[in-house]
Amino acid sequence: MSDATKSTGSTTREERFEHGLKILDRVDGEAGQRVLAALCDISPELGHQIVAWGFGDIYDRPGLAPRDRQLVTLGMLTALGGCETQLEVHVNAALNVGLSSEQIVEALLHSAVYCGIPKAMNATLVAKKVFGERGLLPVGSRPAADPTAA
Repeated sequence: MSDATKSTGSTTREERFEHGLKILDRVDGEAGQRVLAALCDISPELGHQIVAWGFGDIYDRPGLAPRDRQLVTLGMLTALGGCETQLEVHVNAALNVGLSSEQIVEALLHSAVYCGIPKAMNATLVAKKVFGERGLLPVGSRPAADPTAA
C-alpha cells in the first residue's frame, strides 16, 4: 500500500478518483473540470489518472504546501515549453492556493535564468492572459514604463 493510499484511506479505483476530485476542485476549480471535460470523449482514462494519481496520490502528499507545489509546477511547465494550456490552468491554481500575481511573475522571471527567455516569456504571456481574465492587471504597484515616452 502506498503512503498516499495510507494517508487517504482510499483503496479502490473509485475512492482514489473521488479523493483526487476533491483536491482538484479545491485547487483548480472550474479549470480542472474543463480539463476533464476536454478528455472525456477522447481519453477518459487519462482524465481518471490525472485526478486519481496526480491529485489524489501525488498532489495531496504532506511534504509540500499547495502554494509550493504550484511554484514547482509553474517552473516545470515553463521549462518544458509547449505547455501553455496546462500553464493557464496552473496559473489559475497558483492564485487559488494563495500565490499573488507578483509572486507568479517573479517565479516566471526567475525561470528565465534556467530555461531561457523565450520559454519564460511564453509563460509570462499565459499569466498575463489569466491575470487579465481575473482583473489583476497591471501587476504590481508601479505601471510599466511607457515605451513611447522619451
